Amino acid sequence: MTALVNVIVMTGMLAVVPLGLSLIGLPAWIRRLWMAGAIAGAISLWLPRGPLAVLLAALYAAATLPLGGWGLHFGASRRPPEGARAGGAGSGGAGSGGAGSAGAVVAVAMALATPVVAATALVAERGGYRLFGFSLRILSLTVAHFHFAGFAAALTAGLVCRASGGAVARAAAWSVPVGTLVVLIGYFTGQWVEFAGAVVLTCGMWLVGWVTFADVRPGGMARGLLLVSAGVLAATMVLALWWALGEASGVVHPSLGWMAATHGTGNAFGFGLCGMLAWRMVREKGVGDG
Repeated sequence: MTALVNVIVMTGMLAVVPLGLSLIGLPAWIRRLWMAGAIAGAISLWLPRGPLAVLLAALYAAATLPLGGWGLHFGASRRPPEGARAGGAGSGGAGSGGAGSAGAVVAVAMALATPVVAATALVAERGGYRLFGFSLRILSLTVAHFHFAGFAAALTAGLVCRASGGAVARAAAWSVPVGTLVVLIGYFTGQWVEFAGAVVLTCGMWLVGWVTFADVRPGGMARGLLLVSAGVLAATMVLALWWALGEASGVVHPSLGWMAATHGTGNAFGFGLCGMLAWRMVREKGVGDG
């Protein structure tokens, strides 16, 4: 399982997050800093636990701090980044309705904050330190979780809200970051809280998938990739609910290895990578803008 989780995390670090950052108008120096830190973090995954792995993970953690700072800035100013304010990819020019909504701002701000959580878990795991008492395996999976169920999910919710502007899209934009936050709280307070967060997050991501299918209609390959992303998401979130319910109640549920191979792989490549590539195509073609 370790090698598979490493590949999933590398996909988030080196592909999904950089693609996402290119969509929201952050300064170029932040994107360059991210790539330098992400390369260091990716190398650290394959090294034995110890000082060198911790040093490289810490460089990755340093690269996440500007993202967290910008997320706080946008959240406090209630203003999304430049790219998230642009017109969307919707079919009826509806993008402007959701561009400045509070839900879109919160979703983008949450997306920018989640890599800090991932980096904290990575530094601890690479050092063999059971942070807050969590096992090293759980810390490793936390790194993956907050690249995809954190960054990619929240950013996608914000982009969909921008593109559609409808009430369902606004509800999705709120429920994804709220669900992610409740899941995080559940790590510390109990498995039923974590399950409640999974329910909220799953409902939010299903709403994101529905709005993507119904309202976000760029042409060509971008449309196909968005549909793949939405379809994969519908399936992987069922697995997330099943696992969270099983952990809380004791009913039979998939193992962590099985979840990494199905839920993790699907979210990394089907949802995260396909979705970010699609939104990048939308941005480059200016579909729906002005």
